[in-house]
Amino acid sequence: MSRIGKKIINIPENVFVAIKDDKIIVQGKYGILEQEISKILNIELINNKLTVTRINDEKQTKAYHGLIRALIQNMILGTNQKFSKTLIAEGVGYKFQIDKQNLIVNVGYTHPIQFQIPVDLEIKLEGPTKISISGINKEKVGFLAAKIRDTRPPEPYKGKGILYNGEIIRRKAGKTGK
Repeated sequence: MSRIGKKIINIPENVFVAIKDDKIIVQGKYGILEQEISKILNIELINNKLTVTRINDEKQTKAYHGLIRALIQNMILGTNQKFSKTLIAEGVGYKFQIDKQNLIVNVGYTHPIQFQIPVDLEIKLEGPTKISISGINKEKVGFLAAKIRDTRPPEPYKGKGILYNGEIIRRKAGKTGK
């Protein structure tokens, strides 16, 4: 049995979970999330505890079991307390700017790169070289952070680029002179 799938999900007091047909709807203080669920899983809600069980032991069902349990757990955590990622721009002239619903990233190219900020995500400028992305959907927060980071990933020689807060870049020695 899946180690992750068989764990019981505890639901906090201010989060409401509804199971309707093949959908699970989670409502918390920050918003509402919903997820479609296949008929190969059973979800039971008893005394603010959610359990996910599977109908058969096929390989795909086992994989889906752990996935859906993790997605439901992330939905509950996101609606109760938002997920966030922090990005830092390392390098001379590298900076972030926010203009209405656009994030402008200057990372050493001839032109600034613009990202449209999704409606359900929030980007906060903590400094000219530091931004914080937050939202209730963990997948969307991580995806936007990865897209921004891909504009200039950190390089190992000088350590320049956009990196996650707390990320350690393994440095390489450059060429040695004669």
